[in-house]
Amino acid sequence: MGNACITGAGRSNAASFPSEQTTFNWTIDGFSSLLDKGAGWTYSRVFEIMGVKLYLKLNPMVKKSGEVEEYVSLRLELAQSSVKPNTIVETSFMFLIYDQSYGKHSKHQVITHSFQTASTSSGTSYMIALNKLKKRSSGFLVKNSCIFGIEFIKVATVKANTTSETLFVQKMNIFNEAKVHTWEIEDFFALKNPDYSPEFEVGGYTWFISMCPSSDGNHLSMFLKMKKSDLLSEDSANLVEVTLSIKDQESDKHKKLTGRCQFSNSSPSWGWCKFITLEDFKDTSKGYLVKRKCCIEAQVAVVGSSKTE
Repeated sequence: MGNACITGAGRSNAASFPSEQTTFNWTIDGFSSLLDKGAGWTYSRVFEIMGVKLYLKLNPMVKKSGEVEEYVSLRLELAQSSVKPNTIVETSFMFLIYDQSYGKHSKHQVITHSFQTASTSSGTSYMIALNKLKKRSSGFLVKNSCIFGIEFIKVATVKANTTSETLFVQKMNIFNEAKVHTWEIEDFFALKNPDYSPEFEVGGYTWFISMCPSSDGNHLSMFLKMKKSDLLSEDSANLVEVTLSIKDQESDKHKKLTGRCQFSNSSPSWGWCKFITLEDFKDTSKGYLVKRKCCIEAQVAVVGSSKTE
């Protein structure tokens, strides 16, 4: 999702480095269904390790520059609302892929990595060839299920936690097909800050779009938000495929961004802090804002669920 943002309550933490190792496991059941969706990031729910909130995201089909081989990319990022602004979180950890045939992990150690809240690209990634992951002898993909993880050695916190998540990806059918909601705005300059679309229902939940200027004052921020997220239990979340668009009213060159994100009790809102620059949005030649009018569209589908233990 590029410069995706996660909103929700967070907390700061003291800087201390306990020796205990803390692990987050992410089981993806239905990996072939994820491959069927093609390239694109799928996010784990936000999890807390030693007082710091993080999340994993996985792209099952990535190509390195100049190569034809496809890779699975696993990336760890900091939920920036979890610590105070301009904070650096020093970590040491290992990316894990579980070999289910031999009961051991394939490990890739990151000796030290600094997550900076001032940066939207301070995460770090690990790649494995898709063919290697799918190879039967590797034991990584068994019964259409694979297990990724993060094993922490050092994090800037005073409290250690271990949690695990299993993500269930559903096949698309008539029961979870995407629904489109259109928000017609007659006078953009009369909007509140932030302002909200009329509510709409998808997958048995109520949703709305939030739009406001970004913190830097140079962009528009847009988010999809779940109303009454407390209907979800603390250990569950919904995997939602969302596309937010600003319609080009003169042609079909719409501005759109797509992501597969998890909505939970603690993370009821996902979207983009810098969806579009205000300069581009107000440029009349682009057709986004015409005679003070604009049109926002959300395409939403609940495509899976997760549960923590």
